[in-house]
Order: sequence, then structure tokens, then C-alpha cells
Amino acid sequence: MVTTVQTTKKEGNVANKVKEIWKSGKAVVNAWLAIPSGFSAEMIAQCGFDSVTVDMQHGVQDYLSMVQCFQAMDKHPVTPMVRVPWNEPGIIGKVLDGGAYGVICPMVNTPQEARNLVSYSKYPPQGVRSNGPIRAGMYGTAGSYQKTANADTILLPMMETKTAVENMEAILDVEGIDGVYIGPSDLGFSYGLEPKLDRTEPEILAIYDKIIKECGKRGLNPGIHCSGAEGAARAINMGFKLVTLSNEVGMMTTYAKMQVNATRKDSGGKA
Repeated sequence: MVTTVQTTKKEGNVANKVKEIWKSGKAVVNAWLAIPSGFSAEMIAQCGFDSVTVDMQHGVQDYLSMVQCFQAMDKHPVTPMVRVPWNEPGIIGKVLDGGAYGVICPMVNTPQEARNLVSYSKYPPQGVRSNGPIRAGMYGTAGSYQKTANADTILLPMMETKTAVENMEAILDVEGIDGVYIGPSDLGFSYGLEPKLDRTEPEILAIYDKIIKECGKRGLNPGIHCSGAEGAARAINMGFKLVTLSNEVGMMTTYAKMQVNATRKDSGGKA
């Protein structure tokens, strides 16, 4: 057992804003951080997103940079989330202790793997998470975090393979998850298609439609990774309840390329 210093969470920073938005019937607009920079996180957290996810799987983030990102955006009303690198109890417990209020977990292909995710993320009796919320203990008064963490923590197993789709209904029946998160690149890849984000293939759209309907039957919230606003708006209109707008790397490079190209085009061949 670890003793932690616990303080009252800052007024205005709603830890479970995502769940509040879902209760209202609206969709969550999520940011994605691949760059290990508290400054980048601080800037993104001011842009109007509902949640901000630190990517520890494919980004260049590590645990310390995740904590720095959380510290930098703490004064803004965004829900801090993490995509963990794998479905493993050590890292899942550690990101939750570090202040994550949502866990997106890659490559969950079976109901047992979904049950494992729930177990690793929840305190007893729902799970086997060890007690020691070194930063997360700030979310509330002393000793109160453990009383609400199981209910407040958002769990989204990623559905991104043919195997996961075949096990869709059994995965969605697992108690303790809040929905699923679609990885379009890996999902398409799994079906022999080009890995990309905003998919238009009829067979993939049919999978999306089924996921949305099956989530709706169970009161769950389907999420998806998009390349930008156009794909995100389309996904929301399909019925997705959480959409990610690319990542800060994509936003930065897309805008930079646009500005460079416009400069060369409009300078009369002088650049």
C-alpha cells in the first residue's frame, strides 16, 4: 500500500467530462498527442477539445512525458486519457495512477482480453488494480479517489482486427467497458486493404454500422480515429460518440505544408 498526498482537484477541470457529454447524448471531440512535450499539450488543451489522449503506443511518448502532458493541461477542462502500448497490467495501472481518466487499449481481439483490460483497470472487487494513485489521488479529497475511480475511469478496447470484429458481440457484452475505439488503419489492413483512416469501402462501412448498432443496444459509446474535421463530422453523423482529429503532428505538418505551398504559389516564382 502506498501513501499519497491528496488535494482537492482544481475547480473547473472536470475529470469525467467525457462521461458527462455522453450522458447528454452528444459526441466527444478528442485530441491526440504523439509529441512528448508539455508545451504542446498545454496549447492543444486550450483549443476546445473535450478530451486529450497521450499516445504511448505509436507516438514517441513515454511515462514521464505523459505525466508532463497531464500537468501542462491540468488547468483546462479536458479529460486526460492515454492509449497504452499494450493490454498489460503494469502499464495500465501506472497510467491510471499518473492521472489518466480514460484508457484506450490496442488490439483487443477476444472477450477474455476485454475482461483482462477491465480487471487491470479496476480496484477490487471489480478488478485487481493495485492501490497507489500517486497523481490521480489529486482528483478529489483525501481518500475519495478510490471510492469513485472504478465508476469514473473510461475503458475503450480497440476493435481493429478481423478477429475482433468476429468476436464483436461477445466483446461488447463484457461488463466494465464504456465502448470500443476503432483503429481504421489496422482494421482495413486486417481485411487486406490499404492502411488509412477515413475509410469508404462498403465492407468496412458495414462493419462500422454494425458496431454502432450493437453499441447502441448496450448503451455503449463507439469511438474512431479520423484524419480531420471532415471525416470526424461524417463519423459523428454515422453515430460514433467519440472522434479523434488526427494528432498534433498531422495538424502541424498539414498546416505547415499548406502555408509553404501558398507562399510559393503566390510569390510569383520568387520562392
